[in-house]
Amino acid sequence: MDVTNKQFDEVVLICREIFAKKLHDYGASWRILRPESVTDQIFIKANRIRSLEVKKENKVNEGIFPEFIGIVNYGIIALIQLQLGYADSIDLSPEKALELYDSHVAETKALMSAKNHDYDEAWRSMRVSSYTDLILMKIYRTKEIESHEGQTLISEGVDANYRDMVNYAIFGLIKLHFGDQGV
Repeated sequence: MDVTNKQFDEVVLICREIFAKKLHDYGASWRILRPESVTDQIFIKANRIRSLEVKKENKVNEGIFPEFIGIVNYGIIALIQLQLGYADSIDLSPEKALELYDSHVAETKALMSAKNHDYDEAWRSMRVSSYTDLILMKIYRTKEIESHEGQTLISEGVDANYRDMVNYAIFGLIKLHFGDQGV
């Protein structure tokens, strides 16, 4: 599991660097997004990954790797939005946004570590396309929960689904970046 923790940190660093650069360019403009809009942004990314996996070609010069990065970053944005609520303007400094980003990454990594313990790193034997399908399933679950105004009878809430989406995207990034090293 030490290898997984190291690989997790390495791919999250790539995601964080992109998040920080976009914060520089755009500020925290995503603060105006309502939760449903963030869910739809993640859907767009996951749907594009699945389309590229099925078609085996892309006409826009961005592949699967950047889309998984987008899912990680939008997933963290979603968790921040759930925590703070959406805003009518940019109300976070880049420093505060990165502080919140790091906090949610730490919580998400703790969940990944606990599940890895219980599931014995089964994700390493999975195909990247399965992560895509699981992310899409989590998106549809999230949309359903959102349509019920966050109320569930037995299921985990929206935040748990976002964390799972982030972790599946990180697993995809690890597999694409490192291959099957550490298995």
